[in-house]
Amino acid sequence: MSAKDYQKDYYKTLGVPKTSTAAEIKKAYHELARKYHPDANKGSSDAEERFKDITEAYNVLSDEKQRKEYDEARSMFGGFRRPAPGQPGTGGVGGFDLGDLFGSGGESGERLGDVLGGIFRGRTGPATRARRGADVETETTLAFGDAIEGATVSLRLTGEGPCPDCHGTGAKAGTVPKVCPDCQGTGQQSRNLGGFGLSEPCKTCRGRGLVVEDPCPSCSGSGRAMSSRTIQARIPAGVADGQRIRIPGKGVTGEHGGKSGDLFVRVHVTPHPVFGRNGENLTVTVPVTITELALGAEIKVPTHRGAAVTLRIPPGTPNGQVFRVPGRGVRRKDGNLGALLATVQVTVPQELNSKAKSALEDLRIATAGADPREELLRQARQE
Repeated sequence: MSAKDYQKDYYKTLGVPKTSTAAEIKKAYHELARKYHPDANKGSSDAEERFKDITEAYNVLSDEKQRKEYDEARSMFGGFRRPAPGQPGTGGVGGFDLGDLFGSGGESGERLGDVLGGIFRGRTGPATRARRGADVETETTLAFGDAIEGATVSLRLTGEGPCPDCHGTGAKAGTVPKVCPDCQGTGQQSRNLGGFGLSEPCKTCRGRGLVVEDPCPSCSGSGRAMSSRTIQARIPAGVADGQRIRIPGKGVTGEHGGKSGDLFVRVHVTPHPVFGRNGENLTVTVPVTITELALGAEIKVPTHRGAAVTLRIPPGTPNGQVFRVPGRGVRRKDGNLGALLATVQVTVPQELNSKAKSALEDLRIATAGADPREELLRQARQE
């Protein structure tokens, strides 16, 4: 991270206060990333630049160490002012006595020295450090059956990565970058502030240690470019609608040897016309007749992507009774299957012939007795 980076307000970029938690920062990033993702704003250069700024801000604020350095550096540099030309001030800048801060060896001097060391890196330290790539979030839609049994899907991802034309070097094809003549490839320069020296990223090569004399026309010498790639991702069996699946190492490629970020896939499941889902169990509503519930029966019940099973209904079964069929549900993490929950529901015939009407009249007479609503009415009158 260069000194210029500390002049950027990453909290403002993500629209969060400085006191935000890591979870709040992550939530804000995901919302903005979905809004300004290049796939959702095709052909919009403004959205592309906004997406880059959002990703840059999240990379810093999501890393606890980088965020701490960033906060401390901004708070300290915010109070410094450069002395006017010709104004004496070898030991102070803008009212601060830098001699006290660096020379006393006290707590303030150690703290500021640690921060500046983390920002600008001394000559003995590395010019660059590995940085983990940003996480990426995308969405996919599965058929009901594929969500139950698992599926491999193709995902097209768009994001920033090494320029495909120069392979990340920033140099035009056929040429190579050269060692920076000002920093001799270290990426650092020493600046005399009067009484002490300060190492900072080389302005000529911007800390890369290399200069590009003939820049790549595709990335203008930055070595980075927006690119698209298609990956095959395995969605595990039993995934639920709205569930978020993490695929390690499939996010943005890390910089300077850093690990790649992760890919998070939000899964949407298309409803099934017959089956529903309740956790690890599948559900189905089975139509039955009043006589099947009253007298008992054996009925066929469909299963998901399997042969129908025979369900025995005892005599006197109430309407809405749920029957459990083991081993016909969703596969659990331990490898076992949930159950199929079959709910019986009486269907009332819309048309009756004379024989059926006569039979029902005989049934009504034969079962006539106490009013089945009498107890209901009695309890209602008690209030």
